[in-house]
Amino acid sequence: MKNLAIFDLDNTLINTDSDHAWPQYLIKKGLVDAAETEAQNEKFYRDYQNGCLDIDAFLKFHLAPLARYSKEELAEFHREFMAEYIIPHISPMQRMLVQSHQMAGDETLVISSTNEFIISPVCRLFGITNIIGTQLETGSDGRYTGNYIGTPSLKEGKITRLNQWLAERGETLESYGKTYFYSDSKNDLPLLSLVNEPVAVNPDAELEQEAKEKGWPVLNFKWRNAV
Repeated sequence: MKNLAIFDLDNTLINTDSDHAWPQYLIKKGLVDAAETEAQNEKFYRDYQNGCLDIDAFLKFHLAPLARYSKEELAEFHREFMAEYIIPHISPMQRMLVQSHQMAGDETLVISSTNEFIISPVCRLFGITNIIGTQLETGSDGRYTGNYIGTPSLKEGKITRLNQWLAERGETLESYGKTYFYSDSKNDLPLLSLVNEPVAVNPDAELEQEAKEKGWPVLNFKWRNAV
C-alpha cells in the first residue's frame, strides 16, 4: 500500500515564509506603497504566528497587487522573487527529505495556506506536482481578480481541502498505508493530529511542546542560517 507524504511549505520545505517575503519583494521592486505595505505585512505575519489571523482581511491585502498585472508580468516577477527570496533559503536536507519519499514511491503533496500563484513554482523545484494552496479567482480576461475561491487552506481548512483532493482521486486517507505531515506551525495542529505520522519541522514554541508531549519527531533545517 502506497504512503502519502504531505508537506507544509513555509518554514518547512523552505527556511522562510513566502507569504511574508512576497510583499517585501513588491516593496523592493517599487510596485506598492512601501510604508503601508510593510506595516500591514508585519501585522498579518504576527497575527499568523499568534494563531489569530483574519484570513479574509489578509487575503484582501495580499491578493490585491496580483490584479494589477498580467499573468505574463507576474510570472517574470515570480522568477526574480524565487531567485532572491526563496532559493537561497532551501537547504540540501530539505531537498533530500522530499527525495527520500519520492524514491520510496510515496505520493507527495504540498498543502499551504499561501496562494497557489506563489507556491506552485516553489513546489515544482522539489518535483512536487500535487499542490494545494489558497485558490485564486481568474476573470474573463485571464487576469487574477484579487479574490479567492473555495476554502482557504488554513488550520482546519487544510483538512477540508485535503479531503476534497482525496475525493477527486476516489480516495480517503485510509487508501494509504502511512500518512505523513511535516509542518512548522501550531496552526497546522488539526492536520498533524489527523495523520498517523506527524513530524514537526523548525517548530514554533507551541508545536515543539506538543511534539515533545506526544513523542512526535522534530526536525530542524535552520541550522545553516544560525550565525
